[in-house]
Amino acid sequence: MQRKPIEQRSGWREYAESVGFDYHTIDGEPYWDESAYYQFSWQQIEAELEPATEELHEMALSLVPDILASEQLLSQLGIAASHWDYLAASWPGQPQLYGRMDLCYDGLTTPKLLELNYDTPTSVFESGFFQWIWLEEQIENGLLPATADQFNSLQEKLIEAFKALALPQPFYFSSVEASSEDRGNVRYLMDCAVQAGLSAQYIPLETLGQRGGQFVDAVGTAVNGMFKLYPWEFMLAEEYASVLLTSDTRFVEPPWKALLSNKGILPLLWQKFPDHPNLLPSFFEDSANQPLQKGWVRKPLYSREGANVELVDFNGEGLAASGPYGSEGYIRQQFCPLPKFYDESRQSAVYTLVGSWVVGDRAAGIALREDASLITRNSSRFLPHIILD
Repeated sequence: MQRKPIEQRSGWREYAESVGFDYHTIDGEPYWDESAYYQFSWQQIEAELEPATEELHEMALSLVPDILASEQLLSQLGIAASHWDYLAASWPGQPQLYGRMDLCYDGLTTPKLLELNYDTPTSVFESGFFQWIWLEEQIENGLLPATADQFNSLQEKLIEAFKALALPQPFYFSSVEASSEDRGNVRYLMDCAVQAGLSAQYIPLETLGQRGGQFVDAVGTAVNGMFKLYPWEFMLAEEYASVLLTSDTRFVEPPWKALLSNKGILPLLWQKFPDHPNLLPSFFEDSANQPLQKGWVRKPLYSREGANVELVDFNGEGLAASGPYGSEGYIRQQFCPLPKFYDESRQSAVYTLVGSWVVGDRAAGIALREDASLITRNSSRFLPHIILD
């Protein structure tokens, strides 16, 4: 795994905005960064990342019936008892669409699972579409060899999955209206659904209404099916949470995905598959007052984008990120330092995370994000990748 500088494409920002990628820069800082790329070998993809992704996915799915059958585990994950039956009723009959797992991988050692983003994973547009366009254009520009490829079948697999899901129509796609990043991801997924033959339309989540125990759109039409880029733990805590119990709405992702997007899945994986080469030792925290030891990370059950994550590295140096999470409880995971590279354009070190996509039950590509911090935060940058032997 190598990080290599490359000349940026002329006019890429204008093109990005023309295709809806208006969040390429966030709060004045670059999110999409094509001043460099990461290079993998076919061996690293086909013998390491792809099989590890699919095996970890199967292991995670095997936990779902275990959790649903155990009040103790449901409570440990912070799932309210009022919704246990609701989650159970969605398994296994309501299939999933996609997910992303974050891996610590340097191309030399075995990939290690850091967490599962299995409910509301973002960066799907830049992973499935924009970095592929970058590859094609950089080959045309002569800056990459014609033999360069990419681990990226995300768009094709999403279209296949939408065809196979047999979703009610019209099928709604929803996100929080104020988030341009969320809207961009949702509209890309909606475009994949349209290519699969679905009748689809966008609805801001804030306009979702209810009538007679059913969800309706702004004009009162029944919402029989909806993709929502909004976490299940938020949905289950909203004022309309009781409507979930009476509604006929088919949600994507299905309710059982709330179990796998929870950081508590990490200690449960370790309990069921101890010493698995792709797992890190992980445990539920008994007391938040217990100090972290060297080489450990504390993560809230519901944390996203690195919020409220705290770590102490092998040298005893501490690092923490602020955020709104933590009251739901924590897990502790053995520290796995992200690979460190040097960003020549910024004259600084960066730490790189590999996000590995799953669509249905198949590995579908990777997304590379880097940060100046060992905790990958919402300020991290997305960089494209290639495969070249």
